[in-house]
Amino acid sequence: MTPPPHADEFESHRPRLFGLAYRLLGSAHEAEDAVQDAYLRFSGADRAAIEHPGAWLAKAVTNLCLTRLTSARARREEYPGPWLPEPVATSDGTLGPLESAERREQVSMALLVLLERLTPTERAVYVLREAFGYGHREIAGVLDLSEANCRQLYRRAVARVAAPEGRFEPAPQRQEELLTSFLTAAREGDMAGLEKLLAADVTYWGDGGGRVSAALRPIVGREKVMRFLMGGAERFTKGLDFAVVEVNGAGALVARAGDMLVGVASFELRDGLITHVRTVMNPDKLAYVQRQLARS
Repeated sequence: MTPPPHADEFESHRPRLFGLAYRLLGSAHEAEDAVQDAYLRFSGADRAAIEHPGAWLAKAVTNLCLTRLTSARARREEYPGPWLPEPVATSDGTLGPLESAERREQVSMALLVLLERLTPTERAVYVLREAFGYGHREIAGVLDLSEANCRQLYRRAVARVAAPEGRFEPAPQRQEELLTSFLTAAREGDMAGLEKLLAADVTYWGDGGGRVSAALRPIVGREKVMRFLMGGAERFTKGLDFAVVEVNGAGALVARAGDMLVGVASFELRDGLITHVRTVMNPDKLAYVQRQLARS
């Protein structure tokens, strides 16, 4: 059966639309839903009235995501334990080309967590400006706001997500070495080895979503994180296979039990030390990246 003409046209925009929706929502499955809803609107729209399909679709997806963000905020406030974004494997270009540190930063777990501080509109302005290079006039057209208002929202968003100075992302090979050393030390109960890898103010988050056992609060400080890792090392690593995979633009540890993905640990590094560990174990949040990895 031959697809309708608008379907092929839409598919040419789908990757960019998914990247936009994911950055806005921090959820791969919700991003897929938003993109599909945009397709339904596109297929039912008056074709003659759409002069620039790419711009029309970007506006549709953005506004669909703004609606979702409003309800998502209430759900995340009631979420059991820390809420983390859904991990997405990025070596296949799912979130677009990440050929620079700046582009990798825009899809990093660290930034997606910081974006949770913003209002939905601030987040939309920030993502459209920083990740997609929209001018303030273009953003105003997408959001139906004044250009001056968009400039103000952007300045406020930048101030609220400002990263601490001194962030340092080592080369991919060095990242893999650090993560492999971390895994080895944790599995072997090597406290001295872990101490050399963790920053004094390291923080660990575990997102189980109430579906699997996880720390209900962030664990802060090298000694507390080491005790937590040592206490759960055998329980959390026995029978699992680990690999280093590019997730959200940086190396991450993925854990599998047979064919089932059971966890993705993302790391934030500074001056060659691990400053943040964010582990997603909620099965609902692993479904998308599991499908990705099964295809690779």
